[in-house]
Amino acid sequence: MKAKANQLFDKAIEKLIEANEELCRPEEDVVSFMVCKNAQFAIENFLIGFLLHNAVVPNSKSTINELYEQCRAIDKNFEKLDISAFECRSHHELNGRSCSETKKVSKCLQTADQLESFLRKNNTIC
Repeated sequence: MKAKANQLFDKAIEKLIEANEELCRPEEDVVSFMVCKNAQFAIENFLIGFLLHNAVVPNSKSTINELYEQCRAIDKNFEKLDISAFECRSHHELNGRSCSETKKVSKCLQTADQLESFLRKNNTIC
């Protein structure tokens, strides 16, 4: 399971880099949907990776909120993460309904960045 977790962490970091690169373009060239989707995939992969790292197999239809709650049950320090800015956390499928503004997608990207930092600080990701 740890090998699969590491693959998910690698994919999450890749998507996080892609989202950051997209957001660093001149504002008129930013495709906010791409930032949003990459941040969503990063968050989902970080959470699933954490669960697998801790020998928990999540339901394939779990929402971001459900994954987060499972992670929090394993590590109470997840409570320190504020995912409230991430508006797609309760949907079963990742979507781009809220991906129209740079300001909104920046918050999603910030959530993904915070999650990566948290996992590195806890030595889940090296």
